[in-house]
Amino acid sequence: MPVALVATSHSPLIGLNDPTTEIRDEVRGVLDDARAFVRDFDPELVVMFAPDHYNGFFYDMMPPFCIGASAHSVGDYGLPTGDLSVDKAAAYDIGASVLAQGVDLAISEDMQVDHGFVQPLLFLFDTLQSVPIVPIFINCVASPLGPARRSMDLGSAVGAALADDDRRILLVGSGGLSHDPPVPRMEDAAPEVIERLLLRGRNPSTEQRATREEKTVKAARAYAAGEAGYRELNPEWDKLVLDALSSGDFARIVDHDNDWFVREGGHSSHEIRTWIAAYAALSGQGPYQVQSRYYRPIKEWFAGFSTTIATPASALAHARVSNKGVVR
Repeated sequence: MPVALVATSHSPLIGLNDPTTEIRDEVRGVLDDARAFVRDFDPELVVMFAPDHYNGFFYDMMPPFCIGASAHSVGDYGLPTGDLSVDKAAAYDIGASVLAQGVDLAISEDMQVDHGFVQPLLFLFDTLQSVPIVPIFINCVASPLGPARRSMDLGSAVGAALADDDRRILLVGSGGLSHDPPVPRMEDAAPEVIERLLLRGRNPSTEQRATREEKTVKAARAYAAGEAGYRELNPEWDKLVLDALSSGDFARIVDHDNDWFVREGGHSSHEIRTWIAAYAALSGQGPYQVQSRYYRPIKEWFAGFSTTIATPASALAHARVSNKGVVR
């Protein structure tokens, strides 16, 4: 099958707590290049691996992996609400194949997705429904988490499931590198937060969502100003991860236990599992080449922000990419 990959950080703070104009324009240029690459590739199906931030998945039933046969954007942080154009038949076929390969995942006929899915979709396309998509949720925040290797296994199984599909397929990984924003955790959250947010936070009122989001924006402003005690971004760890994925040396990442991710990159660094899955799916099609790699730590967005583009090595002649930006 013709296949390509875009992996990118997301941040709900884009547009709400921006860095300097120079940096914002730099990132916009990188994302414009990714969008141009995708336009030229003209995918007929997008398979996206992304996390959730207690907007669609809660402790009332928290699967490690879930594939969406239908999905709806909750519209957090000013993003649009509405249905995604999910390819239901492809979702069921991929789900059945992944299960048959020994990787357990749930299936949802009513998946609610947040900025983790919607933002990269709108980085690359005009609307929520511009292209058929299969959304695959990876739990990256709600402990206990399985080993990162399981995300590689998931991606490999998805890649095998797609191997006989003749369509042009774009694999997307959506998640941050090192970052540790203020996300409540079951093990130390106050009882009222557990009840209101972690357990029963689905479909909040407009006022409840606005209050929650304003707290995040306020925290990011304090973090960028050096006024808060949040963990610093870790560009060296981010480089290690990007190098490993670029070379296909997954063991440099997935052989570590979960504490290593938290210690080096913060609690939300587990979102790199979405990249691991996407790259593992790509690697199942043979050797690949990372053609474009951008990275910059951006405290205003609470993120080590990166965007990469990769294709099978055999497809290099068809590539149209740019390397502008900060490449490390």
